[in-house]
Amino acid sequence: MRPPRLIPVGAFVFILAFATTAPAQIIDKQKALDAQTFWDNRDAAWFRANIPFFDCPDPDITTTYYYRWELVTKHLTYGSPASGYSFTEFIDRPFWSGAYGAISCPAGHQLYEVRWLRDPRYAWDYAKYWFRTPGAQPRRYSTWLADAVWATHQAHPDAAAVKELFPDLVKNYQGWEEKHFSPEVGLFWQTGHDDGMEFNINSRQTRDILRGAPAYRPTLNAYLWADALAVAKAADLAEDGMTSVQYRAKAAKLKENIQAKLWDQTRKFFYPLSKQDEQANGFTVKAHTLTYQTGQFAGNAHGRELIGYVPWQFNLPDAGRGYETGWKLVKSKEGFAAPFGPRTVEINDPMYLLQNACCWWSGHSWPYATAQTLKGMANLLQNYQQDAVTAADYTALLGTFAKSHRKNGKPYLAEACHPDTGSWEGHDTRNHSEHYFHSSFCDLVITGLVGLKVRDDDTLEVHPLAPAEWDYFALDDVPYRGRTVSIVWDRTGTRYGKGAGFRLYVGGKEVAAAAKLEPLTAVLPPTTPVVPAARPINYAANNDGTLFPRAIASFTGAAGNLSQLNDGNYWYHVCPPNRWTCEGSKAEADWCGIDFGTPRSIDTVKLYFLHDQNGVTRAPESYHLEAWDGAAWKEIPAQARVPAVPVGRQANVVTFPRVETARVRAVLTHRRGAKSGLSEFEAWGSGSLPVQPAPPPKDDLALNLTGQGFPKATASFTDRFGGSPMAAIDGKVNFRPEPMNRWTSYESPNATDWLAIDFGAARTVGRVELGIYDDRGGVQPPASYVVQHWDGAAWKDVANAAKVPEVPIGNRFNEIRFDPVATAKVRITFTNNGRARSGVTEVMVFEK
Repeated sequence: MRPPRLIPVGAFVFILAFATTAPAQIIDKQKALDAQTFWDNRDAAWFRANIPFFDCPDPDITTTYYYRWELVTKHLTYGSPASGYSFTEFIDRPFWSGAYGAISCPAGHQLYEVRWLRDPRYAWDYAKYWFRTPGAQPRRYSTWLADAVWATHQAHPDAAAVKELFPDLVKNYQGWEEKHFSPEVGLFWQTGHDDGMEFNINSRQTRDILRGAPAYRPTLNAYLWADALAVAKAADLAEDGMTSVQYRAKAAKLKENIQAKLWDQTRKFFYPLSKQDEQANGFTVKAHTLTYQTGQFAGNAHGRELIGYVPWQFNLPDAGRGYETGWKLVKSKEGFAAPFGPRTVEINDPMYLLQNACCWWSGHSWPYATAQTLKGMANLLQNYQQDAVTAADYTALLGTFAKSHRKNGKPYLAEACHPDTGSWEGHDTRNHSEHYFHSSFCDLVITGLVGLKVRDDDTLEVHPLAPAEWDYFALDDVPYRGRTVSIVWDRTGTRYGKGAGFRLYVGGKEVAAAAKLEPLTAVLPPTTPVVPAARPINYAANNDGTLFPRAIASFTGAAGNLSQLNDGNYWYHVCPPNRWTCEGSKAEADWCGIDFGTPRSIDTVKLYFLHDQNGVTRAPESYHLEAWDGAAWKEIPAQARVPAVPVGRQANVVTFPRVETARVRAVLTHRRGAKSGLSEFEAWGSGSLPVQPAPPPKDDLALNLTGQGFPKATASFTDRFGGSPMAAIDGKVNFRPEPMNRWTSYESPNATDWLAIDFGAARTVGRVELGIYDDRGGVQPPASYVVQHWDGAAWKDVANAAKVPEVPIGNRFNEIRFDPVATAKVRITFTNNGRARSGVTEVMVFEK
């Protein structure tokens, strides 16, 4: 069958060839959502429109499946109009993350997961992000990006997108070769730390137990074997036969070396191979030896880590050569099995160690590794002849993985759990790793338990691993190759009313059936491509540190963070501080909005209202949506709202005829006894890419875009970590820890500190805006501040100063107006708040 014709849209190509009239539901979607009680994000409409629905007799697997889709929404990030959507790993976008908080280590897991969303933009944007977004770090950690791009193409075919990314995939592979390939060995080296696996049993035999020493690890080598094959397939699409042949040859040689050099025939397992001699604790691990072949534990029969199963994640090992034997340990209590496992190291290993502290891979159960193991096990069961494990073992391990997703009885995920108790303690950092997105789960249900085998052609192949003892299961409305697929097992025919047996549906029509649970195949019917509407742009999002667009508000509570009102993320639970609230306001109504800095054409606003169950922040009683007409705020006419009244923990969508405005705001009337708050404010409209940035304010007297000449900024004290007074007048705003763009007086010995701006000539000034930085630690809002002007001989306080807010608030702009005065210099003197010190990301000075 000929592949479907692809319709180009902008820089990428998307198939949206789903039936215009939805087929009858196998699973009642709203009922399935209502059956779960954990929801932070209650946007049922989004879930109904985007996720495949699942039903099975195991309540832990079912609940975890839906929880993992909610977890995806917590990390979904609209980075910028240019990059579109990406995903974070942590809540707080730590300093080691790249642009918009993405980290390459889990990117392969994340792309495997989100490729099953109905809207292909989420996955394709994220694939593009890694190669086209300034600040992305595709090789910061080991990962399998090219393979994940191809996996996305298998689910949502888009030949134009793959061909566009083809040069990037080649360049990325070459980057690994340039820095990590050893031609004399024929393998890639990596440290455990940069493999995403700190404090492992091999690193602990070196002088740097955190980072470890370079080694030829089964992980990175398997990833790059899969990437080489993916590059070859992309080359085929691009009709580049030479590159296709070249990368298939790379893959073949790499596979040969992995099997010859990383496999221990005695211990029947894949191990890391040391790159060089490493001396520690009086022992030497010799170069080119496998774990425990030399060093302190030379000759020990163990040394097996869960990473030895990673080659099967990509179907790498040759069948029939005995490699499958090592899989027996995954279900053995003498190996990796545990009540909340698997363990990352076999239990009888001499270096097996559980530590109540972050980042130990010496025995804890890590979701990252568990997902890899389950993916490898599914491939083993579906694609190999072996007797080491059974489908029942897969379901049991998936059930163990599902049960580990709990904290205090509620769905939850952090970095690693105790394999015997399920506790996340020590690997569960507040405002950091809650609801951690470092693994997959839904993909394991779809491709393993239910058995949808992704392919490069239009054959629908299903090889379920669900136990034959189950009376039923169903996967409904999964998007696959431009069609909508449903897979149903109903022993008696009474659960779903479709008859007894195992059945496959495409677009609501049955295409294959069997009386018992067994592999099935069918030819996918032809599809009619649908051209999607022009892609809208969220003009409110700002993650690039530009002054505009800028969140604005009438009041911000101490627990709120105005700067994150337009950061592209929405989190609804009280922790983290990714929220703007009016807590503390004395007004009956407050407002928040976006200053675009230049007119934008918008037709949709989405308001993500907070609604804390036991707190004072609730969705507003009502709200008005207004646009700035150049002189005053005017209510936007002809609004259509869904839902009609404000509802918390979901998008409140307001559509209207196109309005061109430089500012938009929502005026919120608070509920009695509560105050309003939002996690995110989005403003959508049409337009072309790239979006031209708003110009900096022409009347900002302090602005210096080049760092040369005047204005000049100086300070009484500057931190030693990269802060700079000139960063406070460079036109860039960033309230996050990274990338650093600020001045602070951290570690200053002074009770007060100052930042001064020299204009180089007399200017009339009457207003100052301070982007006060607050890291909630060593740098916090000052207890107070004063603005002073230089009169030619001394510093003088400005007259009749009026501050908004009166008490300094961090991570937002604080404004002070005063009687205009002619001066060549201004100075802001901060009274530091206790032991904390002061800082700003930007200072703007205006005449009025």
